[in-house]
Amino acid sequence: MADPMDPAPQRVEDLEAAARDRLPAPIWDYLSGGSGTEATLTSNRAVLDAYELLPRVLVDVSATDPGCTLLGRELALPVGIAPMAYHRLLHPEGEVATARAAGVAGALLVVSIFASRTVEEIAAAATGPLWLQLYWLHRREELATLMRRAEDSGFEALVLTVDTPRVAVRLRDRRSGFTLPGDVRAVNVSPSVMAASHAHAGDTSAIERHSAQQFDPSLAWPDLAWIRARTGLPLVLKGILTAADAELAVEHGVEAIVVSNHGGRQLDGAVPSIRALPEIAAAVRGRCQVLVDGGIRRGADVFKALALGADAVLIGRPALWGLTAAGADGVAAVLRMLGDELREVMMLAGRPSVANVGPEAVREVPLS
Repeated sequence: MADPMDPAPQRVEDLEAAARDRLPAPIWDYLSGGSGTEATLTSNRAVLDAYELLPRVLVDVSATDPGCTLLGRELALPVGIAPMAYHRLLHPEGEVATARAAGVAGALLVVSIFASRTVEEIAAAATGPLWLQLYWLHRREELATLMRRAEDSGFEALVLTVDTPRVAVRLRDRRSGFTLPGDVRAVNVSPSVMAASHAHAGDTSAIERHSAQQFDPSLAWPDLAWIRARTGLPLVLKGILTAADAELAVEHGVEAIVVSNHGGRQLDGAVPSIRALPEIAAAVRGRCQVLVDGGIRRGADVFKALALGADAVLIGRPALWGLTAAGADGVAAVLRMLGDELREVMMLAGRPSVANVGPEAVREVPLS
């Protein structure tokens, strides 16, 4: 079999093709698909492309520095890997390979509550910062136990996903009857919590059924106190799309937010993350850090997000394309390409550091 990294990828999308060739159709659709008509999935990318760059010239760009600081930790890149479940669907090493690659790149890894390797295994492989993502489960004791394990393992923050009272209807998964194979499990929570995700039932998605059983849709702002009472780790909210909710997050003492529409996998028709970002950043006014995800594929996308008010971005599917194509080397290639592209954009745009990248560096062109 030919080496999936030969020839070496020149852009992130090269690894998308390699990954698609290696995966069964139901797993590819689970990875790639969105909710409903996939309108938000499409618009995330379209709106990013609608921003033009406004370069400055006669600026000393003999050295460019894309480094940033997130929750007190210095990173080589303003790029992290978003929480995504079940990496072992795509590669035998799963999240351990992803963690190794993130560490090499100096990037953040946010580990899903439904990771297919234990938090202890992931931490042992990591040399960069780790945050743990949580869904709000009916069985609160599962969350408490996992938070303690993560803190003991050196994780540096908790990320509560707040846009998922249940998993939205994803038609690709319904049509395939997507069900997790028996050898890929969410090993950080009890098997009884995950049973529905392994049970096939006709033309429905096991992931959708599982969330309807296990996710608690009563989650509200006062519940954040329950988490605060059980950990000293910083708290990040993922799934903020309005200035009003960003203000409430600040009022509740949240250390960071992720502007996110779940990669187009939750509310179909929701505002593209990059379009929501400027209003949210203006509302926050530096009182907590702001990250954004949704459609990031190029170093220019990272630059645009920084210009519009983000402290960093999270990437999702591209990291999993790399993992599928070549394990840790594939993930590292994705992060390396994004970093190289970002440095080039910073140089050619006359912005030698992240601090120089502001709203004057981009302009939105109305979509036709």
